Amino acid sequence: MNTMTLNVTDIEAIERATIAAVSPDLTEELDGWLLPFAGGTVKRARSAVPLHRSAVDHATLDRIEDRYDSRQVVPALRLADAPCFDGLRAELERRHYIGDSPTCVQIGSVQRMRQVVAPGDALADVDRAPDDAWSALFLGEGFDPVDGAHRVRMLSRAKGTLYASVREGGRTLAAGAMAFGHGWASVHGMRTDQAQRGRGLAGRVLAGLAQAASARGFERVFLQVDAHNHPALSLYRRAGFETHWKYSYWQRQQWP
Repeated sequence: MNTMTLNVTDIEAIERATIAAVSPDLTEELDGWLLPFAGGTVKRARSAVPLHRSAVDHATLDRIEDRYDSRQVVPALRLADAPCFDGLRAELERRHYIGDSPTCVQIGSVQRMRQVVAPGDALADVDRAPDDAWSALFLGEGFDPVDGAHRVRMLSRAKGTLYASVREGGRTLAAGAMAFGHGWASVHGMRTDQAQRGRGLAGRVLAGLAQAASARGFERVFLQVDAHNHPALSLYRRAGFETHWKYSYWQRQQWP
C-alpha cells in the first residue's frame, strides 16, 4: 500500500527532475510534454514524457514525432501504465511502436532510507564530483561498458549532483548518485562490483546519500528501477520505497 499521496504537481516535478538528472543535450516542451534529445543508450535522456495524467490526442503525437524526425532521431515515449493513456498506447501500436523495459517509479523518505543500515555501520563517502574510481565501476566486469560510459557522462555533467562511493583497498566497490531538483532528491546510477554483491554495500550507498540529502533539507526522494530487477527491488523495499506507478518505453520501429 502506498503511504505517500502524490498530486499532479508532484508528478510533474518528478518528471522534470528525472530529465534534469540525466542531463540531455537539449530539452523542449510541447503540449504538456518534455522532449529530451541526446545520443547514447540512456533511454530517459531521449524519450518524450508527459507531465500530466490526461488523454493525449493524435495531433499531439504527430507533433512529437515531427520534432524527433526533424532532428533525425527515432521517436520514443516514456509512458506511465495509467488508464488515461490506453488510447495513446493503442495508437502507438497502430503506428508500429513497441513498448519494453517496464520500470517502477518508487517514492520514499530520506529518514527511512538512512535506516537501511544498522546504527554504527560505515556510510558511503559522498563527494561533489565523481572520481576515476567511481567512473571505472560502471565500466567493470558484468556491466555493459558502452552503456556505462554514457551513464557516467550524463550523471557527471548534471548540475548539483552528489556521488557516493564505498571504497576498500583503493577501489570503489559500490557507487550511486543523487540529484536535487523541483523539491525532490532522486537516486541514480546504483552500481555494485559483481564480485562484492551480498555484502550490504548498496545499502551503505543509499544511507550515505540519505544523510547528504537530509543535510540539504530534503525529505522526499524517488528512484526508478527495472521492474524485473528483484535484488534491487528487495533492497529498496527495505529502505522504505514503494512503487507509485510503472512506465514503459515506446519506440517506433524502423523498417529496412
